[in-house]
Amino acid sequence: MAEFDTVIGLECHVQLKTESKLFSPAPNRFGDAPNANVDVVDAGLPGVLPVLNEKAVQFAIQLGLALGCKINLKNVFARKHYFYPDLPKGYQISQFELPICEGGSVEIQTSQGRKKINLTRIHMEEDAGKSMHEAGAPYSQVDYNRAGTPLLEVVTEPEIQNAEEAMAFFKSLRATVMYLGICDGNMEEGSMRADANVSVKPVGQTELGQRTEIKNLNSTRFLGQAIDFERKRHIRMVKAGEEIKMQTRLFDPDKKETRSMREKEEAHDYRYFPDPDLPPLVIEAETLDRLKCNLPELPFAKLDRYQTDLGLSEYDAGLLCEEQQVAAYFEKALLTQPNAKAVANWVLNSLLAALNENGLSPEQIFQCPLKPERIGQLVSMLEQKIITSKIAKQLFEEMWQNPNAEPEQIVEDKGWKVERDEGALLKIITDLVANHPKEVQQYLGGKQKVLGFFMGQVMKQTKGQAEPKETTELLKKHLETLRE
Repeated sequence: MAEFDTVIGLECHVQLKTESKLFSPAPNRFGDAPNANVDVVDAGLPGVLPVLNEKAVQFAIQLGLALGCKINLKNVFARKHYFYPDLPKGYQISQFELPICEGGSVEIQTSQGRKKINLTRIHMEEDAGKSMHEAGAPYSQVDYNRAGTPLLEVVTEPEIQNAEEAMAFFKSLRATVMYLGICDGNMEEGSMRADANVSVKPVGQTELGQRTEIKNLNSTRFLGQAIDFERKRHIRMVKAGEEIKMQTRLFDPDKKETRSMREKEEAHDYRYFPDPDLPPLVIEAETLDRLKCNLPELPFAKLDRYQTDLGLSEYDAGLLCEEQQVAAYFEKALLTQPNAKAVANWVLNSLLAALNENGLSPEQIFQCPLKPERIGQLVSMLEQKIITSKIAKQLFEEMWQNPNAEPEQIVEDKGWKVERDEGALLKIITDLVANHPKEVQQYLGGKQKVLGFFMGQVMKQTKGQAEPKETTELLKKHLETLRE
């Protein structure tokens, strides 16, 4: 395998979060009954005319600006012809020679560090419908709800070198469009999917090998698995002297393999030409300036700030920034408690685990019972030593079950406040030591682990309310007096 280089190019489809479709007033909504959201324009009825969705254009410009693309002030829509049942007009309105965005790059993070993947273009296009094939039925059904949905196609240069980079690209692009608020990033619903063009060539060879395209990968994991399988398949065929055909292939996630779907078309097969019903789209420079001024902080800029300004590790900062809603929740919690490391620890560990246990995704973090300020309050109570770390875990669970209750009141009602009465603690310690002479001699003989036994007994008697650090010092001090 080391004798070959892998060359990968991605075409990522980003479904835009608009109210209506790209060229019709039909709702752009997932989950409705089949064919409920179909306008005469979507159905391609004779005599209908498309009207461009202005919001989709703004979203396209925002992504182009965020990724450093050149925005073409004049761009053209084209008809892309092919004949499938899910394409009611017999052509797809897309962009070809004059797309809205050209160039630019997407920054990625892999085990080898950061790098940028250059883009060829970003163009607008409408989605097709969805063919549904019922097992054993002598027919197929078509749902046109998705027909006309506004998409951005993000096309990379063929410079991705392996599955890890491809997965990192897809994750980075997804984070960017979600931060911009132009796509919900829901891959299960098809809001983002990728086509991967894969080829191999002997190391040192400049000429690219024959490529195949793997279609409709709607999972980062599936994207990596499909590329790995296809890479190995190509190498086996090259070594065996077999011809690699230019094909479109599908990935079977159960078998973790690709299979041929059809022979791959070339651009000329689609007979592109400018759409006569849509005039060239002309964008004013003032529009670019306005949209550029309103761009939010993007994932990698936020990741760097979390490390530089908040002192978080690259790992923790990366996890927080991966989902825009998680980052927003974390920052709201910081308004109550500025200890970023402690707040990040509770968000990334306890809160995300609780979301998972309760069937919520990280993007749904604001739907959970715990408001961000509650996490801040919990951390503050720990810092002020009002509660112990053990009690903090119990308090977290109690707040989840009773989100309207004030944390301080819960602690008061449960009797969870840290035991700070030194006299009472010393009485407990003195009795324990007197009742365990064997363990005392072991400690005095150098077995430091015995200290853990005594601490466990103290915590048991105080129901976890003894402050660990202060109690440990008090215990050590008392045990040392027995040496005299």
